[in-house]
Amino acid sequence: MTKDIHICNSDEKNAFQDYYPDDYSHCFGCGRLNEQGLQIKSFWDGDESVCRFLPKNHFTGGRKDILYGGLIASLMDCHGAGTAAAAKLREQGIEIEKGEMPKFVTASMKVDYLAPTPVDTEIELRGKVKEIKGRKVIVDVSLAAGQKICAKGELIFVQLRE
Repeated sequence: MTKDIHICNSDEKNAFQDYYPDDYSHCFGCGRLNEQGLQIKSFWDGDESVCRFLPKNHFTGGRKDILYGGLIASLMDCHGAGTAAAAKLREQGIEIEKGEMPKFVTASMKVDYLAPTPVDTEIELRGKVKEIKGRKVIVDVSLAAGQKICAKGELIFVQLRE
């Protein structure tokens, strides 16, 4: 079985998800401790977050050349949650490497599917923090294949109380 891979530049520091506490690192999409999961990685790129992912062709949705929409939503969810956590630390002036990554859960997710997303093509997710208000963070996420935006979403995350 071939493993799905995330694509990262070698000069990037560790991903947001690498700093989740062990007890919060088993998510199918982004958990570094879930061996069967996707293990996506998200990083800052200026004021935006970025994640690159190469889905395998078994993640089809209907047609064999189109990516399953549920996977698109999952990728947006995990990338957005990592972005929310990193943004909360950034708001507090704490470097990711030095702070304990806060835990966020999805409160709401709206995804607009704009065009079919091809499989076996690198996709790029980009997140922009729209608002941080207390424990709530709103993140806009786009998903592109090549230069084409295939999906956009608005996600609301809430920080868990310890």
